[in-house]
Amino acid sequence: MKFINKLSFIALSFMLLTACDSTELDLLDNPNAITPDKVSINDLYNNIQLTFANVYSGAQFGPGAAARMYHASGFTYEANTTPNSYNGLWDASYTDLFEDIETLLAITDEQGLNIHSGSAKIMKAYTLMVLVDLFGDIPFSESGQGTDIISPKLDDGSTVYSEAIKLLEEAINQLTDTNAALPAYNNVYSSAASWITLANTLKMRAALTTRLTNSSAAAEFKAVLDGGDFIDNAGEDFQFNTGNQRINPNSRHQFYNNHYELGDGNYLSNYYMWKLRADKTIGDSTILIDPRIRYYFYRKVDNSTNQDLTVYSCHFSEAPIPRDEVANLDFWEDIDDRLPYCVAFEDGYYGRDHLNGSGIPPDGPIRTSYGLYPGGGSFDGNSFTDTRQLGTSGGLGEGIWPIMLSSFVNFMRAEAALVMGTGEDAKEQLELGIRASMAKVSSFESLVPTEMAAPSRPPTSANPEPPTVKEAFGMTAEDIDNYVSYVLSSYDAADDAGKLDIIITEYYLAAWGNGLEVFNSYRRTGYPGNMTPALEQQAGQFPNSFLLPNNHVDRNANVEQKTLSDRVFWDDGSANVY
Repeated sequence: MKFINKLSFIALSFMLLTACDSTELDLLDNPNAITPDKVSINDLYNNIQLTFANVYSGAQFGPGAAARMYHASGFTYEANTTPNSYNGLWDASYTDLFEDIETLLAITDEQGLNIHSGSAKIMKAYTLMVLVDLFGDIPFSESGQGTDIISPKLDDGSTVYSEAIKLLEEAINQLTDTNAALPAYNNVYSSAASWITLANTLKMRAALTTRLTNSSAAAEFKAVLDGGDFIDNAGEDFQFNTGNQRINPNSRHQFYNNHYELGDGNYLSNYYMWKLRADKTIGDSTILIDPRIRYYFYRKVDNSTNQDLTVYSCHFSEAPIPRDEVANLDFWEDIDDRLPYCVAFEDGYYGRDHLNGSGIPPDGPIRTSYGLYPGGGSFDGNSFTDTRQLGTSGGLGEGIWPIMLSSFVNFMRAEAALVMGTGEDAKEQLELGIRASMAKVSSFESLVPTEMAAPSRPPTSANPEPPTVKEAFGMTAEDIDNYVSYVLSSYDAADDAGKLDIIITEYYLAAWGNGLEVFNSYRRTGYPGNMTPALEQQAGQFPNSFLLPNNHVDRNANVEQKTLSDRVFWDDGSANVY
């Protein structure tokens, strides 16, 4: 293990220093060397959880940007993602998370702390699959060997996936019927049974992800279904919970830190906001607004098209103009002639178009912010105020990282039923997924009871008791029913390709805060089908996978840099991605 090799290296250093003469140093422990018997299990396990959350958050933004969930900067994909983009993620995974897990296992396996061991193996298995999803072939069999192997070879992604499944099986065996003590603090689950449920769900995820190249995928997926133990309700959701503490330490959600302090914060994706605000239409003119939009996004202005010219950087014009008047974007018509340009929608939704690498104007006061879900920001109740208030507004950052939710599993089951013949009703799972997502999102109202109970507008003599923000703008059962009815009617009218597009699109909209799953779904299916193109027609190579981090390539004699066109083992290239 790397941990033991570190100890050996320290010992060797002392031997070299004292090769001829014995000194009192030979009789002393090295005070800087942490040996297994000196490790605090609770502290180590807590650090593993925190590192795992950091790995997840670091892994999901780039894929989410490629899939237009988040804004991708730069005018080309090559400018947006470079060999430096994932140095931090790589080091956090291999140097921190995996090493800490191996150190933990060396102690907990010996002491019979099966819940510590099993849950750590599940976190490692998930991370290994994510690294394969992002980079393709990665070090595994020779990694973590310290000075014994300083240039580990790359293992085939399919092999790493298989090894991750073995880790999940090991974890399930350890966790089944165990009477081991629980960790002193667990951010995610408080029982061995819940971790087993997650492990089975991750096996389901692996089967669906690899279905294009894995002839056993349908059987593997169905085996989990038939077993019946997988995430199927919100109480089993695999999420990392963030806190509301601002300093010492800052425990808040990254979304909140980004938009609710003093900085302008990231641009949000115009396309993703438009998908919720204006993509669904009834007839020629009536728009069906997604009930989640006020929970996902917070608008600072009520009109995003009548601002001063100095705040815009539309690239092809000084100010927002109708998209069909932008001659340079004629090629967008082949996708969807309704796609937004420069702003997501005129009633205040203001972000940036895909791969707009223009300079940054003074647009902080009008930039749409992350909302209440999942980052613990503010609910959009038409107050139109600046969110940059030194971390004093909204839910104070007490949110979640939605890693694997019950709604996600419903959409996975819907896809599997439609294209893998798993025997379930795809339409039923589609509806369950939408309703589970709505319930999850609306539950965040409990973080901001004062905001939700505030008057929706100032009292007047004619209306001395205006409705509350919750009454005026909150999600209602009728809103949800209308949305579900629209989606299911569209599903009934579609052919099989259209049905799959609808399932993946609804997954896409429910997965806000998880760019990993939508990136995988997009590469696997090519949906949503009206994905906005880049601003410039020659935007370079879409990242079928990402470049290996410089930290790894520069230090490893057995590794050469790959290209963005290289596909991961489960991607057969059948989907149209751009």
